[in-house]
Amino acid sequence: MSKKKLLFFVVFVLLFSGGIFAQQITRFGVVDTAKIYQAYFRNSAPVRNYENKKAEFQREITKRTEEIQKLKQEKADMSSSGNESAVLKIDSDIIKKTDALTEYTNAKNIELESMKRNLQNSDSFYKKLYSVLERVSENEGYSMILSLQQNNAILWYSSSVDVTDKVISELGL
Repeated sequence: MSKKKLLFFVVFVLLFSGGIFAQQITRFGVVDTAKIYQAYFRNSAPVRNYENKKAEFQREITKRTEEIQKLKQEKADMSSSGNESAVLKIDSDIIKKTDALTEYTNAKNIELESMKRNLQNSDSFYKKLYSVLERVSENEGYSMILSLQQNNAILWYSSSVDVTDKVISELGL
């Protein structure tokens, strides 16, 4: 191989490889925020409070359900003995207690759902999450982090992939 060809080949390889390395490789990451949320809040006081309230409400529901079951058994006993006035009174109590249980359950479910929403929308958690996402992404060379739970949700992106100013410039604005 002549010196000219060798020199041409070396220059070509250097230019070609320089062009490859000059291009930025965009890397995407995905984050399971639900899994992070569970791990982060697993032992926190607000989650323990939520779990305690949930258990307390369930105990009360179980207690009221058992009372209704006892009344139904009493009603069956009174019905078999032919005491119709007692059956009517017990039936009225069953209806009142069942309605009260339904109202209690609905109210407590709303309360628990509100507590859960407040936990999930914790500003301090999300500030910390986004700060850590940025640090991990930059250290690992990611350009963009997407949410596993939400379609098309970008949780973090590097300014190097933002071409907004270039588009505005090209539009002549």
